[in-house]
Amino acid sequence: MRVDVLGLQAFVSIAERGSFNAAASHLNLSQTALSHRIRKLEESLSTQLLLRTTRSVTLTPAGIALLPQARRLFDDLSTTVSALKTQAEKGRERLALGCLPTIAMQCLPQVSAEFLQKYPEVKLKVYDNSAGEIAERVQSGDAEFGITIVAANRWDLDLKPVAKEPFVLVCHKERPLTDHKSLTWAQLRGLPLVRISAETGNRILIDDALGARRENLTWSYEVQRVTTAVNFVRSVAAYAIVPQLAFDVVDADDLVAIPLRTPTVARTIGIITRRGLPPSVQAQHFMALITRTLRERFAAA
Repeated sequence: MRVDVLGLQAFVSIAERGSFNAAASHLNLSQTALSHRIRKLEESLSTQLLLRTTRSVTLTPAGIALLPQARRLFDDLSTTVSALKTQAEKGRERLALGCLPTIAMQCLPQVSAEFLQKYPEVKLKVYDNSAGEIAERVQSGDAEFGITIVAANRWDLDLKPVAKEPFVLVCHKERPLTDHKSLTWAQLRGLPLVRISAETGNRILIDDALGARRENLTWSYEVQRVTTAVNFVRSVAAYAIVPQLAFDVVDADDLVAIPLRTPTVARTIGIITRRGLPPSVQAQHFMALITRTLRERFAAA
């Protein structure tokens, strides 16, 4: 049986005020509309709840039994609504997001400053993690969205590609090749290269793009992070292939980044959100800002 919430509300208001007139005024209803609600409630329960005379309103035994239960129902509902409202207000005061470390270092300070001009009361929390960790953060609800590599899409996440970030060859200024405006992959044969671990999305992208040609290259070192690869170039006689932003975030006074072609390899950066859960207004604004920033940065790529 469906619960007649409006009828119960009318019943409780009359019982607490002892008057149809006072209850109608409290609920901003006409006495006719209030009487209709009570009549409909009593018909649905097949019992009379109120005894009404020209001077007073009293409860029947059924009305006396129902009143504490109805009050408890509205108390519980009020508590639930208040809790949801409090939770929503807290959500508007905090925005958590996941982001690849290189993008977090290079782009988020500018974007965050612009975001906080519009939402100065919002506290930002950034999970600067790997692509796999970002996906888990978004899926679990720790982060409302993530800025990450576009790879195989997961069924529980929505993904929006934003920009393509090219891979570049990083070499020391004192090493050969620094005078080239660009290089083909074939020109890298015989050079000692730093290899990124197969556990990272960057390594997978390069391997897929090169195919069998990757076996013609000399991978002398293997590291876990692109920033480590860049530092290997500075410290040893080696070359590294990294995303453009990984080069931009380091002190590169003694290093050079050279574009690669034939083929041109780039990773697609996108925004992931949890499927079926619309982003908050604050999240939508932040995503628009980071989308604009990334597209402007890689417009010439």
